[in-house]
Amino acid sequence: MSRLKTLKPTLQVMRDERVPTMQAGGWRTKGMTAAQRGYDYDWQKARKQYLSEHPLCVRCEAKGLVVAANVVDHVIAHRGDKRLFWDRANWQALCTPCHSGDKQREENAA
Repeated sequence: MSRLKTLKPTLQVMRDERVPTMQAGGWRTKGMTAAQRGYDYDWQKARKQYLSEHPLCVRCEAKGLVVAANVVDHVIAHRGDKRLFWDRANWQALCTPCHSGDKQREENAA
């Protein structure tokens, strides 16, 4: 047991600096769960089907890269508009880095 006391930590402690992803007063900050915002079982089924039909990230493809998509993104933010939410013409397949990085920066800048 004394050996455990002599082990040095192998992981660095990360600073708690978070990037704000939701604007104050936005539709996502009104205390609604993801399911209440539309991301329910029906969305999960539609998402799975869309990704099977569109397996590659469209932004990476535009750069000549082949990267698997794992996010169905709304091209135009729906902000709670159910018609826009379910409009498949408003969907695009993205990888997580493109969705969480570039796309979020663009939406936050607008």
